[in-house]
Amino acid sequence: MRRWKNRIFSLLVYGLTAMTVLVLAFVIYFIVKEALPTFQEVSVTDFLFGQRWMPIAYTGEVSFGIFNFIMATLYVSFLALAMAILVGIGAAIFLSCVASERMRGILYPFVDLLAGIPSVIYGFIGLVILVKYFIRAGIPTGSCVLAAGILLAIMLLPFLVSSCSETMLKVKEEYLPCAEAMGISRWYAIATIILPASWKNIMMSMILAIGRAMGETMAVMMVIGNANLFPHLLGKSESIASVIALEMGTAVVGSTHYHALYAAGMVLMILLFAINLIITILREKLIG
Repeated sequence: MRRWKNRIFSLLVYGLTAMTVLVLAFVIYFIVKEALPTFQEVSVTDFLFGQRWMPIAYTGEVSFGIFNFIMATLYVSFLALAMAILVGIGAAIFLSCVASERMRGILYPFVDLLAGIPSVIYGFIGLVILVKYFIRAGIPTGSCVLAAGILLAIMLLPFLVSSCSETMLKVKEEYLPCAEAMGISRWYAIATIILPASWKNIMMSMILAIGRAMGETMAVMMVIGNANLFPHLLGKSESIASVIALEMGTAVVGSTHYHALYAAGMVLMILLFAINLIITILREKLIG
């Protein structure tokens, strides 16, 4: 009976794994299928490196160039990750190595609560609070790449804090008692033992976080300004996810505009795969 249960469970696991792979393959196939007609009208070079996006011929010819959108997506995502990783690792060190078990039990639910807040709520907070501060600082509309980066960093923090603190807590329980028995101070052990031993999993958390950052739509769209401009820290811009969300509802099905939006989504997907691959290779080579 136990052998049959094990076999059934094994088949169930294999079946669910195969279903996951098939769903991913179907999504990739559908996006590529809808994106490829774009390149019958627009060359790949013009699409990737063109800076003019004009899906309707209001003034002049139509044009589909997403270079500014690509750069804005990368700029905002890595800016947010750089800010979030510094604060996130610090908070994770506090929760795993400094806070007592009782304090962790009190603080962890608040971290999980922050992760569960919808992105549109973060966007409203950004509009009401963050944008107003930038207006007072002299930015005319308050909407800019830096505002989007700060807001996105706040959204990434709960995930980074939770995943990094869990990793560090396991490493601390394994190594810290031995370090203290040898007379090594707690902070020296954290800096030289716990952090290096946790870095591999921290890199994995960064991979997942950059995927979340590049795919975020609503919050970024509400504070970045949504202008097709090359991104500057205090200037407006627009991400790939934002332009898809803003224009997909008005694009005529089967038109070049419609297929170009799918092509932009395909580019975003390729960027995510490439960044994940690069970070994974770096993690294996630098950390082993």
